[in-house]
Amino acid sequence: MTPAPQPLDDEEIDRRLGDLPGWRRESGEIFKWFRFGSFPEAIGFLGRLVEPCERVDHHPDIENHYDRVRIGLHTWSVNAITEKDLVLAAEIEAIAG
Repeated sequence: MTPAPQPLDDEEIDRRLGDLPGWRRESGEIFKWFRFGSFPEAIGFLGRLVEPCERVDHHPDIENHYDRVRIGLHTWSVNAITEKDLVLAAEIEAIAG
């Protein structure tokens, strides 16, 4: 059995967010708004997230507003921000280009 992820402290989260441009911490999650040139580009981005999220069995909260996408991450099993969130945020950042 895999041990539960451990919550990160505020200092560690803030330090690590320094490597993730545009990501912020608020209300117990990290999040970022992404803007694209069109609705199809925004939806295409969402499609590219499916495989990496499924692979690590970690799924973001997603909002789509035409050409904008909000991605929010926190680890539900511990109701906190964990290493899993920051690793997935970095992968999402790479996908967004």
